[in-house]
Amino acid sequence: MDINNSGVGKRSTLGYSDVDFKKFTKGSTVCLLMFSLLYCFLYTGRLNISQALPFMEEQMGWDMTRLGILSSILFWTYGCGHLINGRLGEIFGIKRFIVVGAVLSAIVNIVLGLQNSFAAIAILWGVNGYFQSMLWSPGMALLAKWWPGNRRGFATGFANAFSALGNAAAWGMVLIAFALLPNLGWRAAFIVPVISIFVMALIFALTVKQSPKDIGLEEFKEEDLRSEHEDELERIVAEKGKMYPYAYLFKQWRFDLWCIIIAFSNIARYGLLTFIPTYFVDELGMDVKSGLVGTLWLPLGMALGTFIVPWMSDKYSPNNRLPFVLICSLVSAATVFIFPNTVNMTLVVVLLFIAGFFIYSINGLTWAYATDIGGRVFGGTAAGILDWAAYMGAAVQAIIFGVILDTTNSWNAVFICIAASGLVIAILAIIAGRGKAADTIHSKIS
Repeated sequence: MDINNSGVGKRSTLGYSDVDFKKFTKGSTVCLLMFSLLYCFLYTGRLNISQALPFMEEQMGWDMTRLGILSSILFWTYGCGHLINGRLGEIFGIKRFIVVGAVLSAIVNIVLGLQNSFAAIAILWGVNGYFQSMLWSPGMALLAKWWPGNRRGFATGFANAFSALGNAAAWGMVLIAFALLPNLGWRAAFIVPVISIFVMALIFALTVKQSPKDIGLEEFKEEDLRSEHEDELERIVAEKGKMYPYAYLFKQWRFDLWCIIIAFSNIARYGLLTFIPTYFVDELGMDVKSGLVGTLWLPLGMALGTFIVPWMSDKYSPNNRLPFVLICSLVSAATVFIFPNTVNMTLVVVLLFIAGFFIYSINGLTWAYATDIGGRVFGGTAAGILDWAAYMGAAVQAIIFGVILDTTNSWNAVFICIAASGLVIAILAIIAGRGKAADTIHSKIS
């Protein structure tokens, strides 16, 4: 399968000769696969805390509010890191940012696993969040350099699917760590799984090139409105400076709505990822390890959804991803709403799969939109801002849901809030899809 031609429409060589196009295809394929795999395993140094939380509660005696605060810290530093690292990566070197961030994150995880103090663990977890933020937004800039606009739904969806598989990889590797080193308790979740990050960072550094120029090719030629749009973006940066993309993006009201959409999407996404393992233990009476195994259906649904739906948006609506956002938000809201009233375990995992499929598809659509609006000029900056907004939502949910559980002891309240987030996204998608002006390039492709 030629994944570089998994988009839609007539096959195009993007201005290359047949020989150079084969060379380009190999470079873009390696870029997509290696970044996707690296980011997949990066989650072993981020979501490992979700699996460690029940053990921390048991072994350290920490209450749910404290655990919620600990989980929240990474979201704040990760989100704020993206706000600057998307642009810094584009200015100082995308590939360098990605490799350094991965290695530093793995080191911090190992050091954290050797600590006893809540304060020390909290600080290190916050530092880890910043280092992890050095990958995704520069990664979107990297994909934009190798994948044309009408295929970026596929490319960003493919990478995002591997990030969802990273949830499963993290949980699977943490389970292996617990089995191999049971005497370490929760510490095993931070020390063992991140070895995979070191391995993948090395492979990525040795195989991936930053742009077609690094393999002796000219930059590919965009087609239709996107070429004109990128010319305009390059003119703006040349005239107003390297940091002006921030002002340009925030002035676009539709981009601002997308920021709110992704924030609520992550409230729903991480509300499930963070607390579903604990829900299985506290509400369904499962032991910790059985609860973790049952939860694997959630990231598997996420992986499949975020791959399929953005690719479908390339096929049916490459210049407007909002109709797919609307569909995904409504289905996910309905699924989560009925979830807590379900006791049959088979139906529970089916609903988890469906919820994950549609909730995380919104994220995949968002990254396609980021590269639509920023192109090869500052797609990483756009992705960084959107990821900042996403993790502000993630940070808020970690605290809010922890407090809700401590004060009301009601899982129904948690799931109602998650379902409500989906309804808010639907309303925002409807508003953002209205009033498209025909006189700006941005409105035509966004």
